[in-house]
Amino acid sequence: MNEDTLIRKLRRRAPLIGDDCAVVPSPANEDLLFTTDFTIEGVHFTREAAAAEVGYKAVARSLSDIAAMGGRPRYCLVSFALAPWTDQRWIDGFYRGVHKLLRKTKTALAGGDTSHASQFVTDVMVCGSVATGKALLRSGARPGDLLYVSGPLGGWRHKRVIVPRLDVGRKLIGKATACMDISDGISLDLHRLAAASGVAAAIDSLPLLDGATLEQALHDGEDYELLYTAPARVRVPGIRIGSIVKGKPGRVSFRGKTVPQLGYDHFQHRS
Repeated sequence: MNEDTLIRKLRRRAPLIGDDCAVVPSPANEDLLFTTDFTIEGVHFTREAAAAEVGYKAVARSLSDIAAMGGRPRYCLVSFALAPWTDQRWIDGFYRGVHKLLRKTKTALAGGDTSHASQFVTDVMVCGSVATGKALLRSGARPGDLLYVSGPLGGWRHKRVIVPRLDVGRKLIGKATACMDISDGISLDLHRLAAASGVAAAIDSLPLLDGATLEQALHDGEDYELLYTAPARVRVPGIRIGSIVKGKPGRVSFRGKTVPQLGYDHFQHRS
């Protein structure tokens, strides 16, 4: 298979592909959302993983960012660098996983790019939209707000399939004061939300995935649940885990004790 053959094959299911740029209509009275995420062999998956799982996960990671803004995904660009060990069968499996989640979320594949490298790398860019001025940001939390997550936590050891919480994100529009997804561990991501809002955060309890420990829930990455705040008088979906308090911006505590930011940081895990 060469690049032209791949493009012709993809055009059967993704008619936006084929020119130097995809031409898509911009929705009226909406803000556009753009996000991109790498999925890298040896970092986010091993060679033994099923190709369809890799494709599904790569798309899910970017869709989770759209969910965190309260948006709807519209279009997707999938770029990858092929490794020497990949073949046509593996690529077909990869795209099965990609298309499975795109169909489920009504997202159109609009193009991408191909190259080669010593390991498989894919970069998924998603364009979404949200009503003008309604995007959920990290910077709106205020003391007295309650703190929520959209589901149990435990990290990559206990969460085989990522489920982008697009439905929850949309329900938070006009209700949540701040929101983000939990990709690097709640200890680090809550620190980021609190710092962006200029507040501190106090965790009372955490819901755990089956078999997960508290340490894994705090610090392991790839939960991809939503983390958000809302005034006490406002009803929102999810599980309450604590509250926003006055204090040093970015400080996170659990039952009164400061929590170190030990979540996954790519700049600290370089070999």
